[in-house]
Amino acid sequence: MKLKYIGVLVLGIVIAFLFFFVNPSNVNFFPKCPLYVTTGLYCPGCGSQRATHQLLHLNILGVLQQNILYLLGVLLIGYHLIVTSLNLFFKKHIYNYMYHPKTPIIILIIVVVFWILRNIPYYPFTLLAPN
Repeated sequence: MKLKYIGVLVLGIVIAFLFFFVNPSNVNFFPKCPLYVTTGLYCPGCGSQRATHQLLHLNILGVLQQNILYLLGVLLIGYHLIVTSLNLFFKKHIYNYMYHPKTPIIILIIVVVFWILRNIPYYPFTLLAPN
């Protein structure tokens, strides 16, 4: 069981190093978005590889230029990890709003609205498309 967690941790570190040292904008071996390749439409995740590179370099503006929804996802994951860690290690009883019944619905609505808006080819919606 511990070996599985160590393997996942090592894989995560290797991927982080890869995204830190290799800019996905400059190389072609990173996978392309299948939706964008086939339809020309941006999915909610388009620009996430470039946003990961920018985030690892602490360039928050670059993250926002690639995928503003990515930063929201990182903040939600960070919130979940912090609350879960506090509850687990310090025996706190902080309510984690990620488990609220309406949270998935709200996230789904945000993702769908973002998906629609980033594909409208008029200013200011073009700002939501990845650079």
